Amino acid sequence: MDSFSQVDTTRLKVLSNDKQEIDNQKDADIIDFLRIKRRNEELEKSSKKTMKPRATFVPFIGYTLQTRLAGILAGNLAFYSDDLDGRNQSAISTSISYSQNKQIIIPVLSNIWTKRNRYNILGNWRYYKYPEQTFGLGGHTGLKNKTKLDYQYFLFRESVLRHVSNSAFYLGLGYNLSYHANIIQNPSLSGELTDFDKYGRTKKSCSSGLSIHALFDNRGNTINPLKGAYVNLTFYHYAKFLASDNNWDALILDMRKYLKLGKAKNVLAIWSYNWFTFGGKRPYLDLPSTGWDAYSNIGRGYIQSRLRGENLMYLELEYRFKISHNGLLGGVLFTNAQSVSDWPSNKFTTIFPAVGTGIRIKLNKFSGTNLAIDYGFGLQGSQGLFINIAEIF
Repeated sequence: MDSFSQVDTTRLKVLSNDKQEIDNQKDADIIDFLRIKRRNEELEKSSKKTMKPRATFVPFIGYTLQTRLAGILAGNLAFYSDDLDGRNQSAISTSISYSQNKQIIIPVLSNIWTKRNRYNILGNWRYYKYPEQTFGLGGHTGLKNKTKLDYQYFLFRESVLRHVSNSAFYLGLGYNLSYHANIIQNPSLSGELTDFDKYGRTKKSCSSGLSIHALFDNRGNTINPLKGAYVNLTFYHYAKFLASDNNWDALILDMRKYLKLGKAKNVLAIWSYNWFTFGGKRPYLDLPSTGWDAYSNIGRGYIQSRLRGENLMYLELEYRFKISHNGLLGGVLFTNAQSVSDWPSNKFTTIFPAVGTGIRIKLNKFSGTNLAIDYGFGLQGSQGLFINIAEIF
């Protein structure tokens, strides 16, 4: 008997009931609200046709502290690999943008589940042409430390995980390439040497290596989880024999828990993201930093790259609630805190908290895709608008 067949049938029934609830809602997303005719809508609702891909693409004007205004084409493709209850939803997402700061951002992220959830294939491909503001190393930096870096960035990460037990547990291997080219630093505001200079200024950097993954994921819907848990422990080894500049290592522990609250089925979401590096010399731009997780989401309330260090710890709580009964409109309240280790002492001595709120507009009720519009407040006057397709985590 396949190991998937032994998974707790109660859990599979609950996941199936969640899907049916979403399918039966009326005026529950922007397509319904605008009275746009869906193609083959009855087939969409049929449980035998859930393998049909569901695409959501939205052009819009976005804004973040690092990009300022940006023209964005964002969207995702959601699908199932079979029509069995309890299988996880696969998703491929992108948000191609050109910003007011002349940044080009092209990410393609994939989370694909094969039949019976037997394999999980994870991809993260990116191309950036990216002038950005950076603030140095450690938790004692401020606006006076601000300097501008301009570079091209190519990221390729691909891993394959195999189901190994009668629960939602997976093990796997991956390959990872992080390449920064044509790195140019503008003079600092103070005229002094920057932390980039002190750490080891370079015109390019390459980190190439293998990774080992241990994953637990029983969320069902990866775009907008209503319940379940996600734990991903990844060890990276970058090696000269794979064309890396240096031998060095990294460890990322990403943990998420979703609790459904009350009859209204609001959700309390909890996220812990911990990112450590060690071993040989690590490239400056590959060090843990605010907003440089896989989906560029840690640290709402602060500009991307606001904090950078050899290690980073992060915790966030978000309360997600319905505003309209059918789920078309929703809201969130969130709070988070982050800390990076000082350099060169490598000690954690500061914490940067943030709070914020936001609204959710349902773009596709079948995949659960929301347009997320948030506003966050941090320390030292930091605040800003953050727009995303799908939930932040």
